[in-house]
This record gives sequence, structure tokens and C-alpha cells, in this order.
Amino acid sequence: MSAERSLSDGHNEAGHGALRRRIFEIVFLSNTAAGKLFDIILLIAIAASVAVVMLESVTSIKVGRERLFWSAEWFFTILFTVEYLLRIWCVRSSRRYMTSFYGVVDLLAIVPTYLSLFVTGAGYLLVIRVLRLLRLFRILKLSRYVGAADLLVEALVRSRRKIIVFLYSILTIVTICGALMYIIEGPENGFSSIPRGVYWAIVTLTTVGYGDITPGTVLGQVLSSIVMVLGYGIIAVPTGIYAAELRGVMISHRDENKCRECGRSGHDDDAKFCKYCGGDLRETEIYKGEE
Repeated sequence: MSAERSLSDGHNEAGHGALRRRIFEIVFLSNTAAGKLFDIILLIAIAASVAVVMLESVTSIKVGRERLFWSAEWFFTILFTVEYLLRIWCVRSSRRYMTSFYGVVDLLAIVPTYLSLFVTGAGYLLVIRVLRLLRLFRILKLSRYVGAADLLVEALVRSRRKIIVFLYSILTIVTICGALMYIIEGPENGFSSIPRGVYWAIVTLTTVGYGDITPGTVLGQVLSSIVMVLGYGIIAVPTGIYAAELRGVMISHRDENKCRECGRSGHDDDAKFCKYCGGDLRETEIYKGEE
């Protein structure tokens, strides 16, 4: 009797494992017919859910259809919740998935609806579901675009110190200009405090110019003119910093695994020989070390 029970338990465990593998292939892999179909249906559901949230914010469309929008919102939320739980159940390391970029986005795609039960208006945060459409790159095998995005991020990381120094300089300038404008203009012209003056300095320096606060004295107008002219020169600084770093990143990636025989690049990271002339790419690392 115990032998039959052990055999039955073994069959159940085997069937359970096979089911998990099958669901994993459908949910996570896009190189199978079932996986592709699942991804396409998922993308359509994501796009439809985002459209529902956007249309719900239009008063003329929402009036008289509150029940319909409420039902659609909960339908998509329950659908995505089941999908999220399936991903956690079938993946080998649930913690790794839950802390990954897509895992966090999948969770944020369902939280606002449940949060709306306690916080009014939280349901509109569901537009974050549009981030789930990033799976389109994986489904359509657009890895080259992901690589291009990596270049942009790397350039941004490399230029972070220069940008931080630039932002600190801007913060110093707007603080000084805001304090001066508070002293020059005063509350009678709308500059009721130094923070209010700093707000004006930021708006003026960035050439936005809302016009809700304007200087009324000659000295204040002179300072305003200086800040506006200064703004045109400052705006180009972060763009130049980032462009220079991006150019450096592109050059460095272009020269990686460059063949010393034919001078051509574009090889895979793990390539050992040139795909054009057959030259030994491993020599490149040796020469780099000697240099």
C-alpha cells in the first residue's frame, strides 16, 4: 500500500513539474507558437487596459458609463494578477523575477486598482501599464534597439558627475538670483519670500517664462534680463556634456574586438577570431595590455 502511494506521489510530482515547465514556456518564452500567441494576447490586453484608463479620464465619455469602466478595470486587473502569480509560481527563482525590472513593472501594473479601494484617484496610476509594452522588444527580437538603449544609459552614467556639478552650479545661481530679486522687488511685486524668488529664477533661467511673477522696478528688470541671457548659454551645457560622453561610448564600443589584421569591428563579445579575415582577436587584448 505504501509502495503504491509513493508511486502515486511520484507521478503527481512529475506531472506537477511538467505543468510548471509548460506554463514557463508559454509565459516566459516567445520562441514557441504558444508563447508567441500568449505574448500577442498579453500586449493587446495591456494596450486595451491603458486605453480604458485614458478614456475614463475624459468626462464626456465617462458619464453614464461608470459601471462599464469599473468592470473593465477590474477585469484587466484580475487578468494581470493571475498572470503575475503564474509567473511567480512557474519560474525557478521567484525572488529574482519579483525584483527584476519586468517583475517590478508587472507588480505596479496591478497595485493601483487595489490601492484605489483606499485612496481616491489612485486608479489613474494604471497608465504605468504602458511600460509593459517594452516586452515588444523581446517578442519581436529587437535586441539591437535594446543595445542602443544600453549605450544611452552608459553615456548618462559616465556623465553623471559633470551633470551633478552643473546642477549644483544652477542651484547656486537661482538661489542667489532669487534672494536678490526678493530684496529688490519685495512682496509688493509678488516676491513674497526667497523661495518664491528662487521659483521665479528657475522659470526665467530655463526660458519658460510663465509670467505669473514679473519684476516692477528697473533694477529688477535688469537682473531679469541678465538671468534670461544667462539661461540661453546654460541650457546647452548638459546637452554638450551628454553628447560628448555618448560619442566616447560609441567609439569605445566600435573599437571593441577590433581586428588588428583587417581593422574591422562588430564581432561578438565572445568571438576569438575575426569573421572577415580569420585573424586572432585574442591578440587584441594582449596588445591592449602592453599599451
